[in-house]
Amino acid sequence: MKVLHLLIALYLLCSTQLLAKEETKDLDRYISQNKNEQFNADYKKNEAESSQLRDSWIAPIIIDYSQTVSNPYDSKQKQRDAGIAMSQPIFQSGGIYYGIKFAQASKAYGDYTVDVAKRKLIKSAVSLLMQIKQTQLQEEKQKLQIENSEISLAQKKEQYLNGQLDSGFLNNAIIERNIVIQVLYDIQTNKQRLLSQFQAISDVNPDELQIPYLESLSEDEFLNNNIILHMSKSEIERNKYNKNVTVAKYLPSVNLVAGYSWQKSEDQSFFSGSSTVSQETNFYNYGFRATLPLDINTFRDVEVSQIDYLKSKLLIEDKKRELTATFEQVMQNIENFDNKKNLSKENVDIYDELLQETKDLFAAGYKTKYDVDLLQNSVNIENMNIKIFEIDKQLELLTLYETYKK
Repeated sequence: MKVLHLLIALYLLCSTQLLAKEETKDLDRYISQNKNEQFNADYKKNEAESSQLRDSWIAPIIIDYSQTVSNPYDSKQKQRDAGIAMSQPIFQSGGIYYGIKFAQASKAYGDYTVDVAKRKLIKSAVSLLMQIKQTQLQEEKQKLQIENSEISLAQKKEQYLNGQLDSGFLNNAIIERNIVIQVLYDIQTNKQRLLSQFQAISDVNPDELQIPYLESLSEDEFLNNNIILHMSKSEIERNKYNKNVTVAKYLPSVNLVAGYSWQKSEDQSFFSGSSTVSQETNFYNYGFRATLPLDINTFRDVEVSQIDYLKSKLLIEDKKRELTATFEQVMQNIENFDNKKNLSKENVDIYDELLQETKDLFAAGYKTKYDVDLLQNSVNIENMNIKIFEIDKQLELLTLYETYKK
């Protein structure tokens, strides 16, 4: 019955991974709604800041109104003033165009920054989920190890009582049983720790979630669709346009200026006892203003922006090198886990053959039930190892998928 339950559990785990293959694009569900809303707020903030930066070249229209009352000659005098004025840049030696492009590049860079943070959190959630599923397998595997140690202890006890072994062998069997039980306690403690960490960033019960099945990537796929590299490229664009904006800031610019003023004075007298007068005036003005700033720090300011641009072009090469090294390391680790899986598969074949022979010998009375159970548990343990190594492979691929977005 234990064997049947174990095989059913393994089948369900395998089916879960295969079914989850269709779910890899829907990664938001692995983190809590609150976390998703925070990231959505960051995207909206980027949009608002980009729009504000894009339209910053449009000068405000200044509207003002004032009303004063005074009594210099024992009589109240009132004066009201109103006006509207604007000074709108219409030419900034390319500064307006580059300013708009800088705003667009800044938004792209900001969105990639949020993407990176979001993918990092999703990776943590999925990694924890995979480790939880893995510890569940390890827990079942360890229970089989305990069962084997108990069978071994029972065999040693019989041999000791029959005078076939001394007490040292029996004592070692007891110690071995205690060790494998302690390992089970450690696995269960680790599982609870993983569950606590997962619940801190996800709303969903891990038992209700499937493990996403991650396909293997080629190096070109990984680099061509890498968020980190896209973010670095957008940073280059942003710094390039910022350099152009900085240069334009010190070149000639032309502003359209216009205004309208209205003024009304009531009960106005110029000395004590004189008669009062009221008057109202209004006028408008328009034209243009050309400026050319001369600043001692012009060349230093331009040089700083140029250095930032050149540095960002150099940094992307370092990023490519780091990501290539990460890809190669992951592929090497995956190859090692494949080797371990293949070894476990070979062990399964060996144990299966021995198990069948042992069952025949047991039926003939030459082997005990202990021998059959030990080999059956060994087969199941190796099958579990295969599943555990497969999750190890998925955890390695998750390192790539953290920054991969197609």
